[in-house]
Amino acid sequence: MSEDLEFDSEQEEELFEHHRFKADPGQVMIRIDKFLIDRMANTSRNKIQIAAKNGNIYVNEIKVKQNYRVKPGDEISIVLPYPVRELKLIPQNIPISIVYEDEHCLVVDKPANMVVHPGYGNYSGTLVNALVYHFENLPKPPKDYYGRPGLVHRIDKHTTGLLVIAKTEVALTDLASQFYDRTTKRVYHALVWGDLKEDGTVIGNVGRSLKNRKVMAVFPNGDHGKHAVTHYHVLERFGQVTLIECKLETGRTHQIRVHMQSIGHPLFNDLDYSGNKILKGPNNSNYTKFIQNCFSLLPGQALHAKSLGFTQPISRKMLLFDSELPEKFEELIEQWRKYSSH
Repeated sequence: MSEDLEFDSEQEEELFEHHRFKADPGQVMIRIDKFLIDRMANTSRNKIQIAAKNGNIYVNEIKVKQNYRVKPGDEISIVLPYPVRELKLIPQNIPISIVYEDEHCLVVDKPANMVVHPGYGNYSGTLVNALVYHFENLPKPPKDYYGRPGLVHRIDKHTTGLLVIAKTEVALTDLASQFYDRTTKRVYHALVWGDLKEDGTVIGNVGRSLKNRKVMAVFPNGDHGKHAVTHYHVLERFGQVTLIECKLETGRTHQIRVHMQSIGHPLFNDLDYSGNKILKGPNNSNYTKFIQNCFSLLPGQALHAKSLGFTQPISRKMLLFDSELPEKFEELIEQWRKYSSH
């Protein structure tokens, strides 16, 4: 489980361990919800049952339901889609683009240069600060509204696009399970360095770099990190860069960014993965000036969470959303179209 407080991009199905217990050798066989209630005095039976129903209770690393009977020696853990440690969330009246909202969840279109969750160095001005303000000013909070936005997945500060937010605990645990079970639909658009000739798939474990813990690395041999799969499809070629569509089979931290770097095609203007250097093209002043102008259009990597699909937690209806590329991203692509046509 993660020991980090920050929420990174594409880490969408990660769960955080909140509690762990080991049944005594003389443990009598009782239902797991009763076992946990006896050990978690400040937690209601309803919350434990919701966690079990949504696959957030594990026995010996395997999901169980609330009617599971605890046996001697069982190792039981509860994992939830947010860290145990939380910062005080300050409501802030920050404009946010809400593309969908019902009693249980909402979908927002995050702009560039906005951190999703407060953390070290970013204690205010985040998407969560804006959501807390929005939730507190709802005319009729839902019955099981629990006072804070439920982050199910995250995208980086400089990545734009769609995020689903849970408004109730039922929705939070259900949506977290959907991401964990990979039943959601997610499509990203990215501009990468180099001329990609054909579509492809990148497979390689993703984990914290052994040299720099602030970034991720790909471990092809599987000795470190977690299994990760990214499928990419070429949308448009501009010679020195290529516009691609990425579909995530898994959701690891920085997955698209580090996977594309691992095959020699970092995202354009990616500050962490060498994309903010001139990696392709002629060595002359005009081209250098053109690239610098292109870099100035975006604060960081050219990555946009374009499409998002999930099952509404209560109605079970499949919801699909699409987000237009931000204006500056479109301008960047148009600049490359003009350059490549000449």
